[in-house]
Amino acid sequence: MPPDQLNATFFALSSELRRRMLDVLKKEAGCTVGRLCEAFAGEVGRHAVMKHLAVLERGGLLVTQRQGREKHLWLDVTPLQLIHERWTSEFSVYWAAQLTQLKYSAEGAQVHPLRRVAAAAAAPPVAAQDDDLAAPAQRQPKKGRHG
Repeated sequence: MPPDQLNATFFALSSELRRRMLDVLKKEAGCTVGRLCEAFAGEVGRHAVMKHLAVLERGGLLVTQRQGREKHLWLDVTPLQLIHERWTSEFSVYWAAQLTQLKYSAEGAQVHPLRRVAAAAAAPPVAAQDDDLAAPAQRQPKKGRHG
């Protein structure tokens, strides 16, 4: 996602009113601008709703379609998914492994983790010691020639 688009998305999400508009669009996918104006009638006028919709559209969070005189609106979650993946993907693998270990431990299953072998992908897996897959802060120091 280009930096300008990322900034526009975060700017669009910075308003509590715009986030509530997205909530309405999530619940009522394809609703009209008129319906959205009705939902916020006591707070802001139609002109303000239209300005907020323009900000949401620039942020990539809104898909619109004209049908005659009506404009229908849908929430586009693609930018939210891209933001999520940008900052959380690297942690997903680690935590999935941790949850799997917790599940097996709770079930009393015996786990034989595999040691990662970087050199040869075709080499058969080698059994690892239990502390090989532990988080770095929990690893036990291995005894080598210096101690």
